[in-house]
Amino acid sequence: MEAKRRLLTHEARVAGAALDLDDDTCWAAVERRDATADGRFVVGVRTTGVYCRPSCAGRPLRASVVYLPDPAAARRYGLRACLRCAPDAA
Repeated sequence: MEAKRRLLTHEARVAGAALDLDDDTCWAAVERRDATADGRFVVGVRTTGVYCRPSCAGRPLRASVVYLPDPAAARRYGLRACLRCAPDAA
């Protein structure tokens, strides 16, 4: 499962452009709902097809997320904006 998560994350980075943060750093920001990470990256949730701010109140599973540099990259990946956190306004 870990290998698959890493492969999907790599795929998202190739599709969306390189992200300067590693997966563990991004996940830590999502777990803390860290508002200071908003604007640095967006969180794509493959199971729901949405992308969110790191500070969003939604609680995705780690295995379901990819980290993308911005909303435009998330849309190219085929995701839509979360209605709860409105990541396009970040």
